[in-house]
Amino acid sequence: MYKTSEPANRFERRRARTRQALIGAARQILAETGESAASIQDIAERADVGFGSFYNHFSTKNDLFDAAVGDALEEYGQLLDSYTADLDDPADVFATSVRLTLRLAATHPEITQIVRLRGLSHVHADTGLGPRALRDLEVGKVSGRFRIDDSTIALSAIGGAIIGLLQLNTDTELPGKAGDQMAELMLRMLGLPLEEARTIATRPLPELT
Repeated sequence: MYKTSEPANRFERRRARTRQALIGAARQILAETGESAASIQDIAERADVGFGSFYNHFSTKNDLFDAAVGDALEEYGQLLDSYTADLDDPADVFATSVRLTLRLAATHPEITQIVRLRGLSHVHADTGLGPRALRDLEVGKVSGRFRIDDSTIALSAIGGAIIGLLQLNTDTELPGKAGDQMAELMLRMLGLPLEEARTIATRPLPELT
């Protein structure tokens, strides 16, 4: 689960824990099946909360599963932020995020599965990976590092490409350098020369924890 501030009083803390337990159960179901067909009773049992607790937090199952996808994407976004916080070059930030996305499939399989199965519909959401990528694209555009006219259209192309790569990795178990190749292709699409894109896309990456 992604990091949030702890509620001040006991009731709100208990309520927040119940909500997160339901979201955690929904995340597990999505990662396992990609479907939201589980009954509310099944979800409540997996979350180890009472059936009635569900309706204290969500009106429908769709509301819960949307929250679960958003929660997973936000956690993923925070992970990438933590690994790129010390990078100044927008191209380096972007390439590192793309390369780590494939490597995180091994260390964070639940989130990766949710990104693969549900991420496309959340590319332009207000939280998660989309707004962070859009932020990095805008910084690159304003600084002249990226040669793009519309950051939102660029985000659509990049989001689709990353999800396609995750799907390919599920089908064929790609080597780690596939992420480097994808980062190089994206940097070239964003306007960087071939040799510079290749150099940036093959720099040492931080160790994943």
